[in-house]
Amino acid sequence: MSEKIFDPVFTESGESLEAYADFVAIVRQLRRDCPWDQVQTHESVKHLLIEEAYETVEAIDDEDWTQLRKELGDILLHVVFHSVMAAEEGTFTLKDVIDSESEKLIRRHPHVFGDTEVDNVQDVLTNWETIKIREGEKKSAMEGVPRNLPALLRAFRIQEKAAGVGFDFPAPENAWEKVDEELGEFKALLAGDASTVEKEKELGDLFFALINYSRLSGLNPENALGRTNDKFIRRFQGVEKGLEDEGISLVDANLEQMDAHWDRIKKEERT
Repeated sequence: MSEKIFDPVFTESGESLEAYADFVAIVRQLRRDCPWDQVQTHESVKHLLIEEAYETVEAIDDEDWTQLRKELGDILLHVVFHSVMAAEEGTFTLKDVIDSESEKLIRRHPHVFGDTEVDNVQDVLTNWETIKIREGEKKSAMEGVPRNLPALLRAFRIQEKAAGVGFDFPAPENAWEKVDEELGEFKALLAGDASTVEKEKELGDLFFALINYSRLSGLNPENALGRTNDKFIRRFQGVEKGLEDEGISLVDANLEQMDAHWDRIKKEERT
């Protein structure tokens, strides 16, 4: 491992540390003096935290660094706000949050802060999962995957967790064989009189296998599908604009007219 050069954020003449202290003081004052902040609970603002997380991801996808700075500030607000509420309840403090995370990072990076040697990224991930299990934090490696994650992302994380303890296909081509197998089973169901539930089960198996292949191939299926969604929206809006330029409303257009604009937009994007 190459020697690490640590450059803590709080070395800027104490300005960052001072700004952080001021920020915490502002949040505490809001909690004390603002009618809205006073009545909030962990439960009442949890949906806002999810919203801010998605907005942060969107800023990263758009490579909008000014917006990312703002969204990270919103995330920080939620971290501090939840910690302030917890301190009021006597559950834990902001210092507890920071200390706990610092200790965990040191404990789970023995290749950085200890004598453990690793050869690649997979070794790091395997160590991480092994240490978690030894610590007794989780009874199952799967417990670290939130139930509320979107299904595609949850499948990806489940597979990462399993791979972290050695339960994985040896190579992408082996995972692709599973895709072929699941596709065959799904086609067989479609040809018969299977119920909707049975078809959905097999379709789920097919999705899961395809996500597994993506992961083993170094591809992120969430990013891939996200880009495809954005591409479809962009092209469909182009169809709407093309029809509008011809004086045709979307509801009055037929499929042939929409397809013509769709094909035109695809060609324009390729040139």
